[in-house]
Amino acid sequence: MHHIRRGAGRPLLLIHGLGGHWQSWNPILDSLAASREVIAVDLPGFGQTPRLAGETSIRTLANEVANFLHVHGVTGIDAVGSSMGARLVLELARRGGIVGGVVSLNPGGFWRGWERHAFFSSIYLSIRLLRLLRPVLPAVCASPLGRALLLAQFSARPTKLAPEVVSDELCSYVASHAFDELLAQLAYGEEQQGAARNTIAHPLVIGWGKRDRVCFPRQAARALALFPDAQLHWFDRCGHFPHWDAPAQTVQLILSALGGERGKVADALSHADDRPDRAFSPGLHLPHSTDPAW
Repeated sequence: MHHIRRGAGRPLLLIHGLGGHWQSWNPILDSLAASREVIAVDLPGFGQTPRLAGETSIRTLANEVANFLHVHGVTGIDAVGSSMGARLVLELARRGGIVGGVVSLNPGGFWRGWERHAFFSSIYLSIRLLRLLRPVLPAVCASPLGRALLLAQFSARPTKLAPEVVSDELCSYVASHAFDELLAQLAYGEEQQGAARNTIAHPLVIGWGKRDRVCFPRQAARALALFPDAQLHWFDRCGHFPHWDAPAQTVQLILSALGGERGKVADALSHADDRPDRAFSPGLHLPHSTDPAW
């Protein structure tokens, strides 16, 4: 499995989302590497890692990641995942003994009914548009209007994103060999299993953007129902990729959540950044019924 290692300190695994590659983490990679040794992978069928000979699914990808960690002697490593990768780190946490603390950012796979079809059809149409635009994607991404149109579903502030980050990510989607198979698996394949209360010994935090138009915020309650040991962190003005829309807050969340024991996580996160000039409140909470995102 192709990967990069950067920084020094306690190892930290980063797992990208559907269609992505290790560069998906570029907005926060250097900040994390200042405190931890970061290992960012290309999952099979994405980036520079060949696809699997058989089925590509959450189950088989989890098997591959577990084997990768064993081979490299880092079983028990803390792990962070985004989107599909966020569901993958939850699966690894559920299995036990594979990863340590986990931060899961906007995990996919907790949709119900029409949400499942909306996810599949919207991403299906998006990837086909990107494939048609492939020759001119870098030029389109260089334009604020182009980024706004292409990333309206994924980011709460697409015009603020670096053009090279967007171009690199979308070109990776187009080049992914396993994209179509895994999209169908995510939408209509095996549903995510949960873990009973008090069965996960390490910190487990689920982060969710309140403006996520891929995995709607109401799905957070379903994720917590399956993983009752998890704590929830809302990103107030973020879409599907908090590490893009709010990189500093995301780094703060990861380092705070994975810096202590499970019982101390809530207190650490509620005081992660209390400076008045910050535009967010990082406390852990469930949404109230008056929350417009809920």
